[in-house]
Amino acid sequence: MLRASAVAEKAGVRTASIVATGFLKQAHAIARAQGGENMAVAEYPGVPMIDSPEELRRKVAEVVVENIIKGLTTPARDAVKPAEPGPKDIVFKGTLDEVQQFFYKNMWSEGLPIIPPTVERVEKFLRFTDRSPDEVIATLLPENRQATVWNVAVNGVMAGCRPEYMPILLAVVDAISDPEFRVGDAGSTPGWEPLIVLSGPIMKELDFNYGASVMRVGRQANTSIGRFLRLYMRNIPGLRIPPGDTDKGSIAQTFNVVMAENEDAVADMGWQPYSVDRGFKAGDNLVTVISVTSISPPTYSGGHTAAQHMETIAELIGQRSMAYWTATAAHVGQFYPLFCLGPSIAGVIAKDGWSKDDIRKYLYENVRMPAAKLERLQGGLTNCVFCEEVERGVISKDFCLSADPNRMVPIFLKPEWIQIVVSGDPGRNQSKGYCQNHKQGPPTSRKVVLPAKWKELRG
Repeated sequence: MLRASAVAEKAGVRTASIVATGFLKQAHAIARAQGGENMAVAEYPGVPMIDSPEELRRKVAEVVVENIIKGLTTPARDAVKPAEPGPKDIVFKGTLDEVQQFFYKNMWSEGLPIIPPTVERVEKFLRFTDRSPDEVIATLLPENRQATVWNVAVNGVMAGCRPEYMPILLAVVDAISDPEFRVGDAGSTPGWEPLIVLSGPIMKELDFNYGASVMRVGRQANTSIGRFLRLYMRNIPGLRIPPGDTDKGSIAQTFNVVMAENEDAVADMGWQPYSVDRGFKAGDNLVTVISVTSISPPTYSGGHTAAQHMETIAELIGQRSMAYWTATAAHVGQFYPLFCLGPSIAGVIAKDGWSKDDIRKYLYENVRMPAAKLERLQGGLTNCVFCEEVERGVISKDFCLSADPNRMVPIFLKPEWIQIVVSGDPGRNQSKGYCQNHKQGPPTSRKVVLPAKWKELRG
């Protein structure tokens, strides 16, 4: 809303954006980012989705209209951005405990201990890239701060990464800087968290875990790089929870460690690695960043045929864990759910002659629910009506083959959008699903570019 209003304001048209009470701080933060410190915000008191029709009409008539008039008759002022330290400025000197408190007070840490980013430590990271420290990668919303090679290294130091992780950190920031990723929306109410999927031989070289407990904190590479991304999104785009005002995740979740793919298992079963699914070559070192709103329960499947496993996965992950998000995704026409299959399960499926595309086709055709139920489940979030979305050309005709409200419609928008990664404990029969947040944080991939002297630097 505020971004649309900013366009009108710059064209000389005064606006007043209607914003519910719970979003006021975020609205003002977005207004600052758009260059209008006091763009008019007309408060709707409370939560409109839970008000009765009578209460909604009363609030609009008695409160909102007055707020709109007040906003439209108050002149706007330009935003004044506070001064920030330069890249190599010494911002603080003190003991380790004092450094921790200073960074926390300034909202530069997430409450966990950080490694002080001294110039010496930062320069050790910069040795592992041929890119200039001053290179501007992008300007990131919501706070319009520049992502640079230098501040990637700074946040890598703070997160506890090793210097040799720098090429991966840069690839991650390159990915989230893609406008299609929409990092500025990472503070939206679903509280989605980015997930990094890593492919390529660098996994073994830098000792990533891709076996048992792959998504548990405990391995330095997986854990510190996962933490880095959350810390970077806090410090550069500026996505901060209260007392910050740019992260509106209603309940939200904590950071994900890196999901590294078991490429040995994938090769043994005759499948191509995830990097090929993403349009790159087998053997490329690749990071893919994708938003995650929720994770399914651990799903155990048994049997010696692909169908036996897929029936369980389709019901427990597809239908029970992902269906709620279908109507919201259909309204915007994007949805990229990720299935993490344990190596033993993927092995049975592959041995039975199934490809990843066969899995995608099965899930698309068999994970279905009555249209009226899916439309009802969205809780007033989008008011999606599938047949209207089909008419708009947003989703396929499979969602409106009849006017029967109980017709079965797909949970997934397109089979080719289903992401499949093989990782986890090869000695157990477990899979998990990761529900993605439609057009916010679609899977975005970048190659990991190693410096020319990589082998020499690695010793």
